[in-house]
Amino acid sequence: MAGPSTALSPVIAASTHWLVRAYPSTGTDPAAATLNELQARQAISVAAWLRYPTPVDAELVAMAGPGGSAQLDWRMGSEPDDDLADGEGWRTWVDEVVVSWAACLLADPLLAARAVDAVAAVAPVKPAQGTRPRRVTDLPGEFRRLTTPEPRDSAAAVLLRHPDLLEPVAGLHRDDLLYLLP
Repeated sequence: MAGPSTALSPVIAASTHWLVRAYPSTGTDPAAATLNELQARQAISVAAWLRYPTPVDAELVAMAGPGGSAQLDWRMGSEPDDDLADGEGWRTWVDEVVVSWAACLLADPLLAARAVDAVAAVAPVKPAQGTRPRRVTDLPGEFRRLTTPEPRDSAAAVLLRHPDLLEPVAGLHRDDLLYLLP
């Protein structure tokens, strides 16, 4: 698994946007919307890196496109009139599997920790000058909002983390995610 790839940026951005629109922030904290989006982006990023583990996978999805949000929109009862209408073109970059996996991760912090560990285990290593190779990033530390949300994070993302509300989306591809993770 390659971890971050710029080829996945449109998929991550559009899928995060879809998730945040479907499960908006509920907190009264002025930063609630930002905290909600950060958690969604972390879940989407981990799910995208699991789904497209190599640079070649990321490039292929960038060329072919991920499929769009039609099935997700239908499941949530929020089908737009025209996916290609002005301002709705982003929906074509939504990846249904990535959003489903992200919903699974948001509903279950232990599963999220397993997913982050799986991505971190195969993240590229970069030797520091004159030292042994080390991990490029500390992914478990960087994804704390996803794996161990603080009370402020949880308050901002009540809808985004509610297992029952996420089930119509999470249930779409949960089995594939569970099969993939150790």
